[in-house]
Amino acid sequence: MTKALSLGPLPRTDTVKLTIIMTSQLRADLDRYAALHAQLHGSPVDATTLAPLIIEAFLARDKGFRRATAAERGRRTTLLNEARQLDEKR
Repeated sequence: MTKALSLGPLPRTDTVKLTIIMTSQLRADLDRYAALHAQLHGSPVDATTLAPLIIEAFLARDKGFRRATAAERGRRTTLLNEARQLDEKR
């Protein structure tokens, strides 16, 4: 039996619906992952619940995405600071 998976216990979150198309092999892999997750954590879960969490984990580990996100946040922070400085001068 697997002792660890990348995804831990499932968090409670607000959701939006997104419809995706995937290969039957990917769906089968997701179903197997869900079965292992349920076995490991002791509560049933299906692939449609896990898929967004798997995508979220992927994005969190993608260094290029993290760099781009940090750069975007930096640009926004700079713009907000400049706007605040202009407001203070008025």
